[in-house]
Amino acid sequence: SLYVSEYFSQSAQKLSFYSWYGNAKLFHFHVPEDTVLLRWLLQASRGKGPECTSMEITVHFRHGAPPVINPLGTRFPANATVRPSYNISITLSSAVQNTTFVNVTTPAAGDWFIAAHLPEAAGRIEVKGFSTPCPYMFQADMFVLRLTDMPVLEPGVPMPHTVVSPAKPLHVKVFVPKHAAGMRFQLSSCVTSEQRACAVRVLLGSITLPQSFQRSLTCTGSINCSLALDSPPWEKWLQIMVESLGTANASVSVEMLASFTVCRPGSTSSFLNFISLNQSQAGARPGAAGGSAPAAGEAARDAAGQRSSCLQSQPVVREDLDVVSVRYRLLSGPSVPVSSLSPSLLLLNLNTGMDSGGSLVVSVLLNKTSVSLANATVAACVSAASPVLSLNATRNCSTAFSQGYPLSVNTSSAEAMLIVLYPQTDDWFLSLQLLCPQGQGECSTAEAKVTVFAYLTPCFNDCGPYGQCSLLRRHGYLYAGCSCKAGWGGWSCTDDTKAQTVGTQNLATLLLTLSNLMFLPAIAVAVYRYYLVEASVYTYTMFFSTFYHACDQPGVAVMCIMDYDTLQYCDFLGSVVSIWVTILCMARVKKILKYVLFILGTLLIAMSLQLDRRGVWNMMGPCLFALVIMVTAWVHHGAKRRHCYPSSWKRWVFYLLPGITLAFIAISVYAFMETNENYYYTHSIWHVLVACSVAFLLPPRDKHKKPWAWSQKLTCRYQICQNDREELYAVT
Repeated sequence: SLYVSEYFSQSAQKLSFYSWYGNAKLFHFHVPEDTVLLRWLLQASRGKGPECTSMEITVHFRHGAPPVINPLGTRFPANATVRPSYNISITLSSAVQNTTFVNVTTPAAGDWFIAAHLPEAAGRIEVKGFSTPCPYMFQADMFVLRLTDMPVLEPGVPMPHTVVSPAKPLHVKVFVPKHAAGMRFQLSSCVTSEQRACAVRVLLGSITLPQSFQRSLTCTGSINCSLALDSPPWEKWLQIMVESLGTANASVSVEMLASFTVCRPGSTSSFLNFISLNQSQAGARPGAAGGSAPAAGEAARDAAGQRSSCLQSQPVVREDLDVVSVRYRLLSGPSVPVSSLSPSLLLLNLNTGMDSGGSLVVSVLLNKTSVSLANATVAACVSAASPVLSLNATRNCSTAFSQGYPLSVNTSSAEAMLIVLYPQTDDWFLSLQLLCPQGQGECSTAEAKVTVFAYLTPCFNDCGPYGQCSLLRRHGYLYAGCSCKAGWGGWSCTDDTKAQTVGTQNLATLLLTLSNLMFLPAIAVAVYRYYLVEASVYTYTMFFSTFYHACDQPGVAVMCIMDYDTLQYCDFLGSVVSIWVTILCMARVKKILKYVLFILGTLLIAMSLQLDRRGVWNMMGPCLFALVIMVTAWVHHGAKRRHCYPSSWKRWVFYLLPGITLAFIAISVYAFMETNENYYYTHSIWHVLVACSVAFLLPPRDKHKKPWAWSQKLTCRYQICQNDREELYAVT
């Protein structure tokens, strides 16, 4: 046999602490057909700085779709099917880099996904630039060993083969046809080269993660051994590996035979469905009534052939709506006739390669009036790759190499729903059959009407009122995840264990918005001291900060007067410009220079915020530059007057020192104390401290300006005029 090795690599990704699925870094690989060995090379590394500590990286694997993970231990939505993912842990302790290998023999061909993440996020809000987070990098490479000339086992034809040694197992494959109800594999004529007892082990199927349903068969002696499989995967190559259990130098000769039991499908009025599809898309056409006679004959033949067929196929149309959004429509209407003779089968096509990033929702509703037997039950099964053709309580909805998802409806519980999170790329089937507690003979003539709704959605229920559905991308692959808020958690934001109450949400909104009213004293002080430009900036900041935080709330207490991004930008701009104009006002430079610096600094701040809105230097840069200008101006004033500036000790004790203290406390709260849990009151404290510090730090008005004399500026009836002109008298 000729083996070919192939190598696939993807660029490294920076890992994040886990708070929702978007923090997990996804790697997408495609394993080719006839692969006999798959090896993952997992490389994890961290930075060398003192902020880098020991860390545990969790890596999840899954075949066919992204892994469904739950590192936070939250609840999944009701009716959702969850099977734990296969995962390993990689520890970075003293070593800067860790290399791990994961081997998978006879892997399933198709899409494979790897998701890696760090432990749960601490929840602290870090200001960008104040601290340097440690970079943790992860890279996954894939090696495959592929057999180029794998022998094909033809159905019904015995094939002799020789296993050379235990170190070199024999690989063959057989193609499973469509509508295969069962497969029987038989191994016979087992002879060793040393004339000893023959011992071989046969592995049928490929390994899939997190669960593998590979079937094993051990044959000893010359006795024929066989294995029967129900519902093998349709239209797929089934890999078979035969390995010798004898001595190292002994070869084994065997003869293999594979046979299939094919199910004869029956279609319900396919001609009528084709005509109805054309009419629904193109409208009624002249002469369409002429097809009623052959349609009636077709329906009669389908009814007659229902008893001789093993399944009734219901035609389904796949309707693509959007990215990872599909709706399935039955041509014969939403109601499906279900009998006890043979299951009704619906094909849900999810094999495009771009459908595994959403949630498959299947809803079954029983029409109670259509069931004549009160104790009858309609059993349903949703399975991938192949349908379940015999539904009963003992089979538990399983096929040859997979485990399906059971559903059931009856007259007491007429509705059932199933949510498959990240369904694997494959053909999915919905099987429906009528069951009676005392045997199928009891309801051989009964029939039930079941309404089926099936669709693929990016996020189930659009993540609810406390979540946001986000479309994620890894290269060309798209998948969706829910980002929860207001303390809600879970896959679809349905876990209310840590959820905030409505009262808490209202309190948070009131604190974050009404705390901005503390700018009113600063505005009043600025107006009283004739700093009208500064008062305008404070008014702008108060207005947009109030309505930005009213729009930024995660819960139900939300009010947005304009676009969220616009409100956020205006809030950030007003905050930085307020600090800028306050410090320049304290510098007491000439008016023309002050206003030039006002305008120039505001333009530069607007540009820097557009480049990086959350960068720390967008605030620290203008502050430091304005402080340099202020210190320079104060030194100049002090040198010119030959004494300390400001000269009044009262100015220092009662205004400057309290204002500076409040400003430093505000910066400390903003940079080091805010977390996701305490944000609504720590950030409110930031609003109050900054506004109060501005009121203390504003300098007094110029000495030559008089205070506002409102009684003289308001005219009422009479106006007292003062004549300042000097009378000139001629002295004679």
